[in-house]
Amino acid sequence: MVRFPAGPRRTAVAAAALLSLTGLAACSDGGGSAAVPGGGAAKGAADELVAAAPVAASLPAGSTMEKIKKRGQLIVGGSLDAPLLSQQNPGTRKVEGLDADFGRLLAKYIIGKPEVKIVNSASETREALLANGTVDVVLQTYSITPERAKKVAFAGPYFSSGLVIATKKDKQGIAKPADLNGKTVIAGANTPAIAAVKKAAPQAKIITFGSDPECTQALKQGRGDAYVQDQAVLLATAKQDPEVRIQGGPFTADPYGIGLKHGDAQMKQFVNDWLKTIQASGLWAKTWKNSIGTVVQGDAPQPPAIGSAPGSE
Repeated sequence: MVRFPAGPRRTAVAAAALLSLTGLAACSDGGGSAAVPGGGAAKGAADELVAAAPVAASLPAGSTMEKIKKRGQLIVGGSLDAPLLSQQNPGTRKVEGLDADFGRLLAKYIIGKPEVKIVNSASETREALLANGTVDVVLQTYSITPERAKKVAFAGPYFSSGLVIATKKDKQGIAKPADLNGKTVIAGANTPAIAAVKKAAPQAKIITFGSDPECTQALKQGRGDAYVQDQAVLLATAKQDPEVRIQGGPFTADPYGIGLKHGDAQMKQFVNDWLKTIQASGLWAKTWKNSIGTVVQGDAPQPPAIGSAPGSE
């Protein structure tokens, strides 16, 4: 059984563990990395995103970007087992999801082709992989914090996660946090959801359970009107269980940045300019729709403002 670790960032670990138990964990190529096919696969939404993606007009001589183009491959620190974010399809071996799509789009912007190699990384190894040049960037729900910014540079934020509300599929009347007032709300024991619900809906009754499966089961049994948890966990839950629906986007902020080698201001500016380009063109929203938007109801959210998170300035 998956127990909820303490702290907001560890909920993604719980999601990954749950997926391994249910047989959804992605396979790697045996070396801890995976090449992301840029062509040859059946045409689909991801291919359409790449086809519409821009290419940089020029690259500064001697820059990190020029070195990546000469190599012909963008090396990304990321995941192979994160549904809707970066998960390797066991049938096609293509890595799918929001982070994976953004990696391909960035590769095309630099190289002219969506050539990506994903190096499987963990929260405790990301800084080292950037510092020693094993990877060019990290795209792995990498939360921007001032403490981390002392060791790595952050472009972005490119996406903002946080706590979301889930209900049974046919539940009506709960669309935003204030709607939880007077309702029974399920939360994971020792998770940030408890304090967040008390703040957003003081009249809510909160009941807690020790794991995501227990919370989900309680929701489906009608023991609560809604379940509040980190989006990284609930996206996976909703993906697997058609009885569960996520209502709206996050109502707390957890900004994700693209990790870069500390001190590479030129690369940071380049990636930020690329993010602004795909935001303005609508490609960011289409990328969201192709991944998280297949589960979350409604239109794509507004992307976070570049440099808006402490540590990304």
